[in-house]
Amino acid sequence: MVLAGKIFCKTGHMISAAFFGALSSVTLILGALLAYVFKPDPKLTAIVMALGSGLLIGSVAYDLVADAQSSISMTTVAISLMAGAMVFVLGSRALERRGSSRKNPQPNQDAPSNPMAIVLGSALDGVPESFVLGLSVLSGGVSMPLLLGIGLSNIPEGMAASAGLRERKWPLLKVLLLWSAVVVTSAVSAVLGHEVLASDDGTWTGIVQTFAAGALLAMISDTMLPESFAIERVWTGGLVVAGFSLSLLIAAMLGA
Repeated sequence: MVLAGKIFCKTGHMISAAFFGALSSVTLILGALLAYVFKPDPKLTAIVMALGSGLLIGSVAYDLVADAQSSISMTTVAISLMAGAMVFVLGSRALERRGSSRKNPQPNQDAPSNPMAIVLGSALDGVPESFVLGLSVLSGGVSMPLLLGIGLSNIPEGMAASAGLRERKWPLLKVLLLWSAVVVTSAVSAVLGHEVLASDDGTWTGIVQTFAAGALLAMISDTMLPESFAIERVWTGGLVVAGFSLSLLIAAMLGA
């Protein structure tokens, strides 16, 4: 009976981790639906991307890097940040080369950035964050500031990437399947985080967090901010700071 109880409790924790991992990234699908149903003009999409960039930077600063600093050295933080950034940059360039080889051997340098780069950034960010969410279930409850921060920041990510895919004539069903794959991956990652990081002393958790932070910062710098500034030039900086300020208010309200 005791063994059965332990198994039941462990299974319940795994299901809970999977649920929160999926919940944190399901807002990517909401962003896709907003992009396809309401078909926002480029100006509104640029505003959303700028606000979303600020939210994501806040998540990096206060949910990922700040937490990691308490368990790993600054040298490890720096190395892990660069590793996440390099994986994103190399993966993004590979996607660009693949796209240009199929359609145009000389890609147009003035064309908007590849929306698949945002999808890649979402995955590289979402998987490690889901690892951490899954681990937080073990401590008695999921981290609500992290969950809300990830969920809110995923809306502009999903909207921005989906708007670009819509312009490239992707059907809605194909886009929803793409984001659904990211959601499922996040759910599985949360379960793995629950299992793999359970006995961690904080070292691997910190590395995972800063790896996600590096990928996220590279994606913001490489994709979201340039595209937003190209359209919404005057207010881009203010909108980014507004998004960052919103992330601080959310953290304060939730007691982060």
